[in-house]
Amino acid sequence: MEGNRNIVHLDLDSFFVSVERLKNSKLHGMPLIVGGGERGVVAACSYEARKFGVHSAMPIRQAKYLCPQAIIISGDYDEYSKYSTLVTDIIRDRVPLLEKASIDEFYADLSGMDRFFNLPSFIVELKNEIVKHSGLPISYALATNKLVGKIATNEVKPNGQITIAPGQERAYVAPLNTRKMPGIGEKTNLVLYKMGIRTFEVLAQMPENMLVARFGKAGGALSLRARGIDASEVIPYSEQKSISTENTFQADTMNMEFLHITIVNMVEKIGFELRKQEKLTGCIAVKIRYSDFNTVSKQRKIHYTNADHLLIATAKELFQQLYEKRVMIRLLGIKFTDLVQGTHQIDLFTDTATDIQLYQAIDYLKKKYGAGAVMRASGI
Repeated sequence: MEGNRNIVHLDLDSFFVSVERLKNSKLHGMPLIVGGGERGVVAACSYEARKFGVHSAMPIRQAKYLCPQAIIISGDYDEYSKYSTLVTDIIRDRVPLLEKASIDEFYADLSGMDRFFNLPSFIVELKNEIVKHSGLPISYALATNKLVGKIATNEVKPNGQITIAPGQERAYVAPLNTRKMPGIGEKTNLVLYKMGIRTFEVLAQMPENMLVARFGKAGGALSLRARGIDASEVIPYSEQKSISTENTFQADTMNMEFLHITIVNMVEKIGFELRKQEKLTGCIAVKIRYSDFNTVSKQRKIHYTNADHLLIATAKELFQQLYEKRVMIRLLGIKFTDLVQGTHQIDLFTDTATDIQLYQAIDYLKKKYGAGAVMRASGI
């Protein structure tokens, strides 16, 4: 038993799809795919489309082959952000501690509230409020920790609810396939399969020292999670308003080649930070301070993204429009605002499968060897 913690995990069902169906009732019951163009990837799909094997991050062409009758919509991240904020505000006003894990996923720590409220009834009322004000379906699970809550929510979707009583964590997860353990990637799961491990219960029975020998420190975590044990805390939610960087030059300059290289480097720096935090920006601002300390700035609304090549292009355009005095520059600044949480590292509505793989490879190298490990040639 994990003590008296009461953690509820809430997940908006097929969030992007549900929002599109709110906008157009004719889409109800239809296989629906939200994603990029012909060379893009699936950002989300309806349960009707999933029956044909369609899933998130699948190339659109493959999804159309599997489900040719599906309706494909490019997606509207502005609209998704609006609904996400609405639901966030509803939950935040009613719970003591909220973590927003992604644009459509939340954890709330209700520990201690059971002395004053019937928690299952309280959460049902919360769910009804969300549905009433947003029109969006939502599933939830009440458990003693985040791990079991997330697993249970996934099991009862769509539009489901469940309470896992204290002390029943291991029994609940025991028969489930290890693929359903959050944080286990395909490679780890393949290794487990080769070891003859298919379920949580079999994994829980493995000696911890054997798992540590095979997986390192992660082996100890696997052993605990296989038994439904998770001590991770609900992290208080706060909305980051912006992310920015500035560069004050050692000597004032009007060297355009140097300034363009600086823009590339600055955008790459904070673009990587966006992807690390799994966030997207909807507005870019460029600031120039001239040698006489006169400061000007210009911003532009954009489709939500965190892809460097799109951000660099916009930043350069803003700089060209802003730099009119043709005098020496003392400082250059780049700022991303209108930040929203996203579960994907890049904008699935505009980027291709190749783009996704490229950014994932770049960010892997940057995380392993440092942010300066990989740079564009134009930034050198």
